[in-house]
Amino acid sequence: MKRHALLLVLVLLACAKPLFAGPPFQTDDPEPVDFRHYEFYIFGGVDGTPVEIDPTGPAAEFNWGAAPRLQIHVVFPLGAIMPSNNPKYLPGGVGPSAYGITDTEFGAKYEWLKETKFRPMVGTFTMIEIPTGSYSKGLGIGTPWFKLPLWMQKSWGPWTTYGGGGYEIVPQTQYNNFAYEGWLVQRDIGKKLTLGTEVYHHGNEGYATPQIRASTLIDTGGYYYFRNPGFQLLFCYGHSVAGFAENYAYLGVYWTWGSKPGHGLNGFFAHHFPR
Repeated sequence: MKRHALLLVLVLLACAKPLFAGPPFQTDDPEPVDFRHYEFYIFGGVDGTPVEIDPTGPAAEFNWGAAPRLQIHVVFPLGAIMPSNNPKYLPGGVGPSAYGITDTEFGAKYEWLKETKFRPMVGTFTMIEIPTGSYSKGLGIGTPWFKLPLWMQKSWGPWTTYGGGGYEIVPQTQYNNFAYEGWLVQRDIGKKLTLGTEVYHHGNEGYATPQIRASTLIDTGGYYYFRNPGFQLLFCYGHSVAGFAENYAYLGVYWTWGSKPGHGLNGFFAHHFPR
């Protein structure tokens, strides 16, 4: 049954868009992977507006606790563009749909302040997007672009809340620099399930994107633990409640392992796929 469930997830990911934030949500958190720990995701989602639907997937994310309070992050995605050709928004028309490698994400998350009884955790998660996708086909931006956020988090009992915001710098024609903000509250429901809801807002991202106007969304999702915390199913869906119409969804599977020197990928396969 577990094998069949995993196969179903992988099939669903064939038409999905990666979430470059705090999976499965758009809001991120400041908590890095523990030192000498590792995380691996196979995931996807979709983000669509009346202008265009951009499915991406399958995609892979790897996070490494490279030092105390420091996480190194990379995402390798495949993706597609599916223009609506709606003359209301695109009077000149657009090119055909396309599928292939999109821009690759590298990042570093650092915890500046540890959480205490009265103080939240505070951290940054700086990212650079490398132009590995085809700019001519609309699968990439054609130049490096950057995300500069600040996040904070506080937990008590089964409850956790986190959020913040940042600024995205996109030095390309018909793309805008813009601010984004989000806040999330989640709660553990027993030992197998965590559910959360977020409010997320982004500015006008530019005429060359589906998000040609600002939008505010409410997303609901969570985690189902096949093994807590080592193996999880992540899911989320949301819709705009103000601004430009937009839908968002995420689906993925997640593994984590490590804690001792030398565990690396050999430790992952030994722990999750024993002989």
